[in-house]
Amino acid sequence: MKLNEKVNSYLANISKSKLNAFISINKHAENDAERIQKKIDAGKAGRLAGYVFSIKDNIAVSGMRLTCASKMLENYISPYDATVVKRIIAEDGLIIGKVNMDEFACGASGETSYFGPTLNPHDTGRVPGGSSAGSATSVAAGLSDVSLGSDTGGSIRCPASFCGVFGFKPTYGTVSRYGLVDMAMSLDQIGPVTKNVSDAALILSVINGSDKMDNTVTGTQQDYTKFVKQKITGVKIGVVEEFFEGCEHAIEKNVRDGIEILKNEGANIVKVSVPKTAIAVPTYYLNMFAEFSSAMQKFDGLKYGFRKDGKDINDTVAESRSALGEEVKRRILLGTYITMKEFRGKWYSTALKARETIRHEMIQALKKCDLLIGPTMPFTAFKLGEKIKDPVEMYLADILTVSANLSGLPAASIPLNVSGLPIGMQLHANAGEEVKILAAAAAYEGASK
Repeated sequence: MKLNEKVNSYLANISKSKLNAFISINKHAENDAERIQKKIDAGKAGRLAGYVFSIKDNIAVSGMRLTCASKMLENYISPYDATVVKRIIAEDGLIIGKVNMDEFACGASGETSYFGPTLNPHDTGRVPGGSSAGSATSVAAGLSDVSLGSDTGGSIRCPASFCGVFGFKPTYGTVSRYGLVDMAMSLDQIGPVTKNVSDAALILSVINGSDKMDNTVTGTQQDYTKFVKQKITGVKIGVVEEFFEGCEHAIEKNVRDGIEILKNEGANIVKVSVPKTAIAVPTYYLNMFAEFSSAMQKFDGLKYGFRKDGKDINDTVAESRSALGEEVKRRILLGTYITMKEFRGKWYSTALKARETIRHEMIQALKKCDLLIGPTMPFTAFKLGEKIKDPVEMYLADILTVSANLSGLPAASIPLNVSGLPIGMQLHANAGEEVKILAAAAAYEGASK
């Protein structure tokens, strides 16, 4: 199929879709398709020619809205491309549109968007997971080939698990965050959401590498595609028993079946313990709240975004911030509270120490094996409205994913070959060892078909 035919088909399907995956459509998509097709026909196209991307709406695409799924930025047009977007375009990837998300990435369900909840394509009465809800839904529903999301505490891996697609969070500092509206700058990382491992390896190969606009990114660009076919004979995979505590029975059974498949492919399966996962959720949220409240100070209605004038500057800021949703306000207030001088030592400083303890424990566990394995989520996609009114219950949904972000480690959610609602199996590796995850994920993918 010619690229312009594919794009026209996607655009037609997006317009008819009831999943609410997209916020904005690229009005130049058809022209872009014709331009790229000419390069394909001439044999001069880049590595991503033929791929149709959706982009999470907290990543800048020049000339398109950058809303973060919030009324605050409802009509804001990005004046520049994020580094990852520049690299995709340079390799002739086509961006079809910007996809829905939890407002300012605050959520694990895809329900907090100002533009309404995204629906799970496997069961429209259930959530797709968040915050990269539209990324996973658009790929799972066949509304785009691949997508870019962002992961602060599981925001790529959670929806990947709930929607049955492959989601990858690279090592912190592997991919530039320039052009990402940050939620918590020491935790955020951009990564791919795809239908298969090889597509994720290709995208990661394009978007990784140093960037003068983001000094946290180090190292030269790497090509990960050659590792997808690498054998895993002798690779030591550590089963973290704590990751199974509290999981639904069906999830535990299916993940353990997945581990057996990897064993049959030659992996050496061992047991490891990471007991500090018990404090991972409160540690993550205290760290994230503090950074998020700081990051949100710029959204005051004075420079750009939604503005509602008040009687003075303080009143104007307060009125303008009324545009923010309930969960966003909750996180700003909690972050402000725990970083106040009189509470900083009790909460924030303690959380920083706990974060280092978790990071150390994860690294120690990975000295005993090449990979850590367990479920991505402790349950399958829950029903719309089931948890949204209970923030504590919603926060607990992140229990198996936040350790990777706190530690800066790479992690991926692999879709298991099961009937019914999708289930994800999660792999962690040491910093910079994305290749080990890709090889193991590809081995499972090939053996389970």
